[in-house]
Amino acid sequence: MQQQAADTIDLAGLVADLNSLLRLKTTVTGMKLFAHAADMEAIPKIRRPNAVHTTDQIVSMASRLGWTVGITGEDLVGAQCRAVIGLAPQDDKWLAGENYVGVWHGTAEDARKRQQALDVVPFGQYQALAVSPLASGRLNPPDICLVYATPGQMIILINGLQYTGYKKFEWGVVGETACADSWGRALKTGEPSLSLPCYAERRYGGVPDEEMLMALKPSHLAKAIEGMKALAKNGLRYPIPPYGIQSDVRAGMGVSYAKK
Repeated sequence: MQQQAADTIDLAGLVADLNSLLRLKTTVTGMKLFAHAADMEAIPKIRRPNAVHTTDQIVSMASRLGWTVGITGEDLVGAQCRAVIGLAPQDDKWLAGENYVGVWHGTAEDARKRQQALDVVPFGQYQALAVSPLASGRLNPPDICLVYATPGQMIILINGLQYTGYKKFEWGVVGETACADSWGRALKTGEPSLSLPCYAERRYGGVPDEEMLMALKPSHLAKAIEGMKALAKNGLRYPIPPYGIQSDVRAGMGVSYAKK
């Protein structure tokens, strides 16, 4: 299948294929930015928070509870959450990161360097954001998809992305505020973006210890799925059996193989 335009992709079909290939435990989620809050509020069955939250909590409402949730900057607890998704300015005060000195970093210089390292959506383009289970189709289409997966699942997803049009992926780790490594970077660049969810994502967003997060456009997810289907036909699929178990199974089926 050729890479499709986002508005022609069967999102529910993508999720069904992805779950059959990777046996995911967590709901695949879409995320979309809106230039006008009224457009976000017009989404069918949209929920609006009645208290301030972290962005991690908002995302978890879609990925863990299956809700469709919309926010503006006023719904988020602080400038850090707002700035990553372009709902607050990345001004000199924000770039200084004073609140992190003596907490996540030992010096003001360390905090400043971390803030400057974050990938963020430029301020001034958007007023709102929504998250929703991808299969619902309510974001029609989302800007990016969020896939939570274990390392074993994630490498197969990456292999699928690299099956055709190979490129080496190079990702960074900013540490705390790792949402900038995933949805921040993917929204900013349009490129697949892998992260190790940080303390806040696990503490407030309920991300399990074993899960990583990939943020990518729907068209990239479709490409990865086609690649994983091709890999599966070659016998390269998830779960990846340990060599000894795979060898024993093959031996029991009368398949000859060479031991390492």
